[in-house]
Formats: sequence, C-alpha cells, structure tokens
Amino acid sequence: MKKGQRLWTRDELILAINLYCKLPFGKLHRTNPQIVHLANLIGRTPSSIAYKLVNFASLDPSLQARGIKGASNSSKLDKVIWDEFYNNWEELPFESEKLLSKFERKSIEELNNIDSKSLPKGEERERVVKVRVNQSFFRSSILASYNNTCCVTGIKQSELLVAGHIKPWSQDEKNRLNPRNGIAINALHDKAFENGLMTITTDYKIKISSILLKKRKTDSLEKYFFQYHERDIFLPSKFLPDEKFLTYHNNERFKK
Repeated sequence: MKKGQRLWTRDELILAINLYCKLPFGKLHRTNPQIVHLANLIGRTPSSIAYKLVNFASLDPSLQARGIKGASNSSKLDKVIWDEFYNNWEELPFESEKLLSKFERKSIEELNNIDSKSLPKGEERERVVKVRVNQSFFRSSILASYNNTCCVTGIKQSELLVAGHIKPWSQDEKNRLNPRNGIAINALHDKAFENGLMTITTDYKIKISSILLKKRKTDSLEKYFFQYHERDIFLPSKFLPDEKFLTYHNNERFKK
C-alpha cells in the first residue's frame, strides 16, 4: 500500500459492490456522477472507486466466462466481500441499501422512493419495505446489466422494460435477487416468457412455443413473436443469465 493510502473497510466494499450492480459495465469510470457521488460519501477519490469497481469486474464469473477481464490486482478482502455478497443475494442487497441510507443520512424508504404514508405498521411494515427495496435493487441491477435494452427486441426505453425472473420469485427464494436469474424484457414478451410461450435456450437463443407457431399466421403474431424465433438475445454486459436457470425454464416452464 502506498504512503497516505488507507485500507478499504467492509462497509466501503459493500457500498462499492452495491454500485457495481447498478452500473452498466461500460460506465465504470471516474467521471460517472454516481461514482463521484459515492466517492464523496465515503471520503475517497472517484478514481479509487472506479478502480475498485473494475477490480470487482475481475471477480465476476459471468465476465470471466466471456473472457472479459477487469483489473487483476483485487485484494483478498475484495474477494471475501465479493463472495459474501455474490453467495447471499437474499440478504446482502438489503444490507447494502440500509448501509447506503446511513451514509446518505436518509431513511431507506426515502432513498428508494417509497411512500411511507402508504406502509402498514410494525413487523409488516419492515417486511413490505424489504420487499420493495429488494425489488428496486433487482430492477436496477438488471436494467444496468442490459444497458436498458430489451433482450428480445432491442428496445432501449427503460419505462417499457421489466426486470423479469427466469426462475420465478416464488420458486427460488435464495436467487430472487440474483442478477443472473433476471432478464431485461418488454412487458408483452415478459408475459409470454412467464407463461411458457417463449423461452431462452442455454446458448441464448429465443424459442417460441409450438402453441403459437401452430396458430394461423397473422401480421400481429409475425410481428410480435414469429420473427424472433431462433434469434439470439441481446446479451447483457455483465451478469450473464445462468445456464441452470435457463435449463429450468426450458424444461419446467416452456410449453414446447
């Protein structure tokens, strides 16, 4: 460590991973306003934040699988905290949001634009807040990974996109917030995906169910479904869909 530098703390690294999840891979640079903001919050330089995010990229298995490398000198603590976060999606995202609210000096409800007046009281309030915060984190992570692009159509309009689960929320509590269990997709195709009328194969191709393919060809079916059959999806820049979740959807949800 160079003279004058200070060691990163666990809290700082968790905040950095939180930001890593929410930023597109191509925006991990020191001039990004979100990086500058985090630097100001924790008393570090934007360059040090950006470099740490690139360190985390080197630990991201979905990037490693594609031969994309970040910085190669991540510390032992970087890996420990990365593994802690990456292997505990059901708890660490919410912990990171609570930590961020502390540094921002805002309530977690205010930080996540939750109307506190509409919330119930007591333990039910805590449960509802956690669910909404986690849903917001998941959506931010998915849209960032896909650069606000629908994986089916290529539409680049976040208001029209859903952060869809590959393995449903109700089926796998441990991976509800795992970005590799998510896709950015428009609302129509999300509904079709959810109901097994389309799927994504493990080689990232779109397949349309025979239920639709056997229907009489119409302009609307051609426009919204048939033209995408066997096409490649628009891949995310990070958090590539995990093969095990795609396999589940192909075998258990897709109506062949």
